[in-house]
Amino acid sequence: MRAARAASWLRAAPAVFVMAWGGNHFTPLLSLYREIGHYSVMSVDLFLATYVLGLVPGLLLAGPLSDRYGRKPLTAVGVILGIAASIILALFFRNELLMCAGRMLAGAGVGIGMAVGTSWLKELSTPPFDSAADATAGARRPSLALTLGFGLGAGASGALAQWGPWPTTTPYVLHIVLSLAALAALAKAPETVSAGRPTTSLLADLRVPLAGHHRFRRVVLPAAPWIFATAGVAYAVIPMLESARLGTMQLGYATLLTVLTLGTGALVQPFTAHINKATNGRAVLVGMAAMMAGLVIAAVNAHYLSLVAGAVAAIMLGASYGIALVSGLVEIQRIATGRDLAGLTGVYYSLSYIGFLLPMALAGLAGVASYTVLLGAVAVLCLGCLGLVAVGLRRTTA
Repeated sequence: MRAARAASWLRAAPAVFVMAWGGNHFTPLLSLYREIGHYSVMSVDLFLATYVLGLVPGLLLAGPLSDRYGRKPLTAVGVILGIAASIILALFFRNELLMCAGRMLAGAGVGIGMAVGTSWLKELSTPPFDSAADATAGARRPSLALTLGFGLGAGASGALAQWGPWPTTTPYVLHIVLSLAALAALAKAPETVSAGRPTTSLLADLRVPLAGHHRFRRVVLPAAPWIFATAGVAYAVIPMLESARLGTMQLGYATLLTVLTLGTGALVQPFTAHINKATNGRAVLVGMAAMMAGLVIAAVNAHYLSLVAGAVAAIMLGASYGIALVSGLVEIQRIATGRDLAGLTGVYYSLSYIGFLLPMALAGLAGVASYTVLLGAVAVLCLGCLGLVAVGLRRTTA
């Protein structure tokens, strides 16, 4: 019985994994769409931005809906939305409007995965579903499932597009197949929320009072947007800057940087608890310091355009992404009550994904200043936010 309970989270984890896969396997294909679809840099960065337009509503709506109707059905909806997105992206890659629509659906699916799926995995990592899990499993397992999905999805899709047949189709077919398998596994996963007759309106459920918590405002809020802003620099901005030197290997290099970024993020996540303990609960500052270092390397490399330095920057930004993501989730789980967990997680990820607008903002400003100047300015802003978080940690308690 204990082994069966310990395995409960493993039945739900594949769904979170494929939702993350479906959100990020598009990223290394940006250079492919610039070449085959003849899209501009601004257009492909727009695809990243429209992803956020689907993701944020998914994050904010899915949590309260799952509190009413259960984690399991909402997670299944997220997987199905991801399948629909892959179908659209595979069939209509020359239509910019439909590409944006597909990316919005993918974003909505990932939003459900991040708000509902991660809360579900957290609940499945506690008694009575898993009595053997350690204290950080509830933050580590969801974050790892997401990061592996993001990283492996990007790696597999990039490799298939670079060396496989039908580069604009095969990556999406693979995601659809994996998603159908995840739905099958999901059928046997236990529900953690008792769906009953609602006692409040949905509008009331959408309110997340703990988003005004002093520690959330002073610690989580200044750090959250940098999580995916710096990841976006690693696998959207750096490959674009290096593209003139790469010839036919643009897609391969973009895939490499995406895998390095997210793979490093996945590798460091299990160590975040040790970093948090060693720094007396200040792992988020370590993550932000790594962000600044990665941004400085990326800024200098925007002038010199070294492939090796680009990879080093991606590794540094990936490490910062992994540490900051898990430390933020730990903060959320310290602040939230059981009823507020999904909603506050949704707010946290919504703030995090605002950072995906950074590559498009940089592309829009590229006519005003060089990427070296722009990325240097971003590093300075990151330093300012690090200072705010440091002050917030000193003055607040969860």
